[in-house]
Amino acid sequence: MLAAPDKFRGSASAADGAAAILAGAGAAGWTGDALPLADGGEGTLDVLGGPDRGTRVSDPLGRPVDAAWLLRADGVAVVEAARASGLALVGGAEGNAPLEATSRGTGELVAAALDAGAREIVVALGGSATTDGGAGAVEVLAGRGPLGGPGAAAQVVVACDVTTRFLDAARVFGPQKGADPAQVVMLTRRLETLAAGYRARFGVDVRRLPGAGAAGGLGGGPAALGARLVPGVDLVARHAGLDAALAGADLVVTGEGCLDAGSRQGKVVGGLVERARGLGVPVVVVAGTVLPGHGLDVPVLGLADLYGEASWTRTADCVAAAVQQFLERRAT
Repeated sequence: MLAAPDKFRGSASAADGAAAILAGAGAAGWTGDALPLADGGEGTLDVLGGPDRGTRVSDPLGRPVDAAWLLRADGVAVVEAARASGLALVGGAEGNAPLEATSRGTGELVAAALDAGAREIVVALGGSATTDGGAGAVEVLAGRGPLGGPGAAAQVVVACDVTTRFLDAARVFGPQKGADPAQVVMLTRRLETLAAGYRARFGVDVRRLPGAGAAGGLGGGPAALGARLVPGVDLVARHAGLDAALAGADLVVTGEGCLDAGSRQGKVVGGLVERARGLGVPVVVVAGTVLPGHGLDVPVLGLADLYGEASWTRTADCVAAAVQQFLERRAT
């Protein structure tokens, strides 16, 4: 059996979820392997090896913050935008300044990875405080040469967990970051101006790139400099060795905090179900909350329905219990 969940946001990391799945499976007489996953947003750094370095960078409001990142032995660096430009760093939407918040710190992390000799740099988006279209990051990186293709010191790959377009970033994400309706309009106009500037300066029309609007347009800034935007779940699967792990599995148990219609679009659960189906491997999904319309035709164990408030306060225990009960029923 393969335990391959995403994080249960706010209550359990992907690693904790995988351990809980294995604990429940073990109690039911099964053995298995853990392979925590992520969709290219928060949690990607931990899934791909965990931080081993730190750099002092600018937080979204320009204050110094120590941001952890990873340089693996294979030359792949992993940085998370949330560690440098995250909404949590400013105290959430209430503490944010949506018009001033900058992605400069994320650019500084990429620059640190370049200076350390990384051959490939994975930039995980998600959880940012910014809607600056990547302008802060571009300010740092524009003089560092192309971020991809021939002549690049390193190939920069931006992991996106959404396909939001650049000019939609303020409308989709601005309110989550504290922007009121008037500020959303102002931010959208600024994104329009930025897109025109990127095209004139770098020859890249970020308006046409799926995912360029991720993290408030932070995907678009590096893309203008030559970075490649990719679905985060596919990138994590490649670096984590998911396909090889699936090939040797007789059952996969995955999970996430909330299962809904979006779970099939660029998220771990949907991507894993599709991969496993192609190999004929059955899948079970454990989710904190299950909403209508998720559209998955596999067994789903809803923790809130089974355990109520404990599903939030004792998530790992509930995951283990649900998996144990399911596997014991499956054996009868």
